[in-house]
Amino acid sequence: MTNRIVLSGVITNGPIRKQSPAGIPHCHFVIEHRSEQLEAALPRQVYCRLPVVISGQGSQNKTQHLALGSNIKVSGFLAYQTSRNGAGKLVLHADDIIDI
Repeated sequence: MTNRIVLSGVITNGPIRKQSPAGIPHCHFVIEHRSEQLEAALPRQVYCRLPVVISGQGSQNKTQHLALGSNIKVSGFLAYQTSRNGAGKLVLHADDIIDI
């Protein structure tokens, strides 16, 4: 099964860097994407906001340059997360981040 996404956009929330109780570093932020895509041979304005998390020892090098307003391209997989209050959301779990 395939679960792979590449999305470019601007960081609108965060980045927030934390460490888990097990010592694993995590960086959380929100990316906002705006573009024009073709759908049924017609142009369509597209907008989305997506929470992103990147984890692991190598993540620190990939996120040290990130700041609010950074233009980036991020790739990874999507996973559904449920918060403590029961609200669910899709989160992009990144494995690569590139400045654009």
